[in-house]
Amino acid sequence: MTGKHHQSRSAIEAELLDWMCEPVWADDAARFETLALRLFAFQFEHCDAYARYCAARDATPRNVSRWFEIPPVPTSAFKAGALTCFDAAGTVKTFHTSGTTTSKRGALHLDTLALYEASLLPNIRRFVFPEVDCGAWPTMSMRVLAPDPMDAPDSSLSHMFGVALEAFAGPASGYDVRDGVLESDALIDRLKSTDEPLALCGTAFAFVHLLEALDGKAHREGEIALPGGSRIMETGGFKGRSREVPQGELYESLSKRLGIPDHHIVNQYGMTELGSQFYDNVLFDDYNGKEGRPRQKVAPPWTRIRLLDPETGERAREGEAGIVVIHDLANTGSIAALQTADLGRWVDRASGGFEVLGRAQGAEARGCSIAADERWQEAHR
Repeated sequence: MTGKHHQSRSAIEAELLDWMCEPVWADDAARFETLALRLFAFQFEHCDAYARYCAARDATPRNVSRWFEIPPVPTSAFKAGALTCFDAAGTVKTFHTSGTTTSKRGALHLDTLALYEASLLPNIRRFVFPEVDCGAWPTMSMRVLAPDPMDAPDSSLSHMFGVALEAFAGPASGYDVRDGVLESDALIDRLKSTDEPLALCGTAFAFVHLLEALDGKAHREGEIALPGGSRIMETGGFKGRSREVPQGELYESLSKRLGIPDHHIVNQYGMTELGSQFYDNVLFDDYNGKEGRPRQKVAPPWTRIRLLDPETGERAREGEAGIVVIHDLANTGSIAALQTADLGRWVDRASGGFEVLGRAQGAEARGCSIAADERWQEAHR
């Protein structure tokens, strides 16, 4: 990378870091579009695989003038090879998608963690710790139902929790998964003895395992009433390898067994290939006098969501499910525009609030998701 090109990316990142650190979130369409187009030009020039893909769709920095014209790559492309805009020698961190030992796993390679962490901190502060002012000391202990980042160095989720613990966590914080197993008895003992509000954070199925442990004979003596102000942040979906637990059923059980109200349970939507995450609005609304709004995901100002009709690839109609496409400016060293394999629906289109319905399957998977995969493969034959 030449000095000119390095300065170009550095200038973009400097503006993004300033934006992410602003104490008040403000949607700025012009700001987003300007940065998105500059970043597209940079990524087109410095990622050959992406440039070929875009050129095959006749979309280049010369003829793309709006952010939504920037071609998104399917997330499956991250399994095919490194999608980076820097020399491999500069890699400081690689996160891998989950998968079996025999399946090909996607990878996000990073040459800096600055934007990644700058994006996640204000996001989790706003939606999981809304009472913590920007820059304030932590007020709450966190128990993490996921591995320590030292034990799972390629897990973006564990890394996120590690950064959050360092920034927000109180003295009783720690991890409750060892060697892939939830240490449920020790965690339950901690929950029973705590007299301060607690944040429980982890994957949806880690919470399923916690509930199963609470149903065990040793813990049938009653429900646990966590102190007021406690909350749960869960992520990772509700479908396991052998069964599916509906979100409503899980939340009802967690509320009953732990004494945490539904509006203090926050779902996070994220993926390894992204630099930003999306959280439910419910806890933020509760602390800001906006109770009553429907549960929905909120996009940080430096991201944009599109929903595409699974069959046509055009914009999904109001109220109908569409393939979730994410434009995340935090992905400076990779690809900013991604087409997921998930279905979503607008909850409040005017404010950008959406819900995730699950993975595209059947007829949906034969539409634009597969088409995007095919276009990617064609561009690299």
